[in-house]
Amino acid sequence: MRTMRSWFRDTTGGLPTTFWYLWSGTLINRLGSFVLVFLAIYLTQERGFSASQAGLVIGLWGVGGAFGTTAGGTLADRWGRRPTLLTAHVGAAAMMLGLGLARDLWAVALGALLLGMFAEAARPAFGAMMIDVVPAKDRLRAFSLNYWAINLGFACAAVLAGLAAQADYLLLFVVDAATMLITALIIFIKVPETRQAGPATADPAATAPRGALRTILTDRVYLGFVALNLFAALVFLQHISMLPIAMGDDGLSPATYGSVIALNGILIVVGQLFVPRLIRGRSRSHVLALASVVMGVGFGLTAFAGTPWFYGLTVLIWTVGEMLNSPSNSTLIAELSPAELRGRYQGVFSLSWQIAGASAPILGGLVREHAGNDTLWYGCAALGLLTAVAHLVSGPARERRAAALRRSGEALVPTPASRTPQPAEA
Repeated sequence: MRTMRSWFRDTTGGLPTTFWYLWSGTLINRLGSFVLVFLAIYLTQERGFSASQAGLVIGLWGVGGAFGTTAGGTLADRWGRRPTLLTAHVGAAAMMLGLGLARDLWAVALGALLLGMFAEAARPAFGAMMIDVVPAKDRLRAFSLNYWAINLGFACAAVLAGLAAQADYLLLFVVDAATMLITALIIFIKVPETRQAGPATADPAATAPRGALRTILTDRVYLGFVALNLFAALVFLQHISMLPIAMGDDGLSPATYGSVIALNGILIVVGQLFVPRLIRGRSRSHVLALASVVMGVGFGLTAFAGTPWFYGLTVLIWTVGEMLNSPSNSTLIAELSPAELRGRYQGVFSLSWQIAGASAPILGGLVREHAGNDTLWYGCAALGLLTAVAHLVSGPARERRAAALRRSGEALVPTPASRTPQPAEA
């Protein structure tokens, strides 16, 4: 018992109060993240759209997210974290209700585009605010705790959404919008602005360095890492686009899909807080390569699944890869990101998720319709293996860059690896 209390104190103790308000907002938001989990099923079964049309709608969510996360990173540095978060959450709640009420394909597509833009604009500001308030020595466990809250909420939401969908699909959109507003209320009442203005001027625009975009675009080491995250995300995001459709083809109900996908969140809730200790001191590139292999194998085995237990097994396998990927991503992004470009670097990393969010469902739908279900999952396995090789090759250059930044005394910021994209994932 004493050992357990000591572990709990080491894991949660000493973190700022503002962090726990942000953590609570994350948990509440995720508890209501119903829509993205069941959007593919809703579009194909309730609205009667084809798999390609459903993929297009989910892809437009990602396109909107790409604009949103880019704008959100800039606004977080120039306008401030707090107003960016408030605007994003309130706007996303309104768009969520609009999407639930839309009927025609063009209206659903437009609603998904706008919802993705508002929902994903919150990601860079949230990540920047977390690092503003958490000391450097506590950042890894703070982001691990936040990731844990994301998946606790996701696990509960997946099961509850399956039950709610059987009653009324509109209920999914209403509850999701309500949790976004509650999160905004917590930020409005309890979370102050954390962005530090420049010492020489009170002008918010002046605090962002000039040539920021050029700096990022010429950072080949960082962009290479972002590209590898994009490839991993293309595989990972099939779990919210093509996986529910594949399970539906096997005669499995939305509630069954909700229970199966909830295993992802349950495993992370049980084991994620122990993963940082497990991989401590190991090569991050090797861990990321292993994570890519495990995720690729998990999704590849989906080609052989046809029963709930087999689908559940594949989910548990690729979840292990996700758990290995998250903390290594967080610390590596931390050491590759200059502090004065905090919001923008977070925005560019989040952009890889949004590009994948736009591409994964469209590509998955096209491959599935023209080459078959098995080809899709074999392709996921192959892409996972190729990404693993690329991590091993590019790892030394990343570590040299991280060491150089440490020596130069740069203040660095981590970016959380969300499971999502779930573009709500956030």
